[in-house]
Amino acid sequence: MTLEQIESAILQLSPDEFEKLMKWFADLDYQRWDEQLEKDAADGKLEALAAEAIAEFEAGHCREM
Repeated sequence: MTLEQIESAILQLSPDEFEKLMKWFADLDYQRWDEQLEKDAADGKLEALAAEAIAEFEAGHCREM
């Protein structure tokens, strides 16, 4: 199936079906985001960001939320 065919099929969905598709798509996106974040953490790709955040905090460059 091509992207154009998928787009055409989506445009034909009822509002209820479209809402279900959007929820499914958002859940899939969140799942993939979580998987990538876990992989990046396991690979040590977040260490520099964590160190930078801790240094900023310790230097007093933060504010209450």
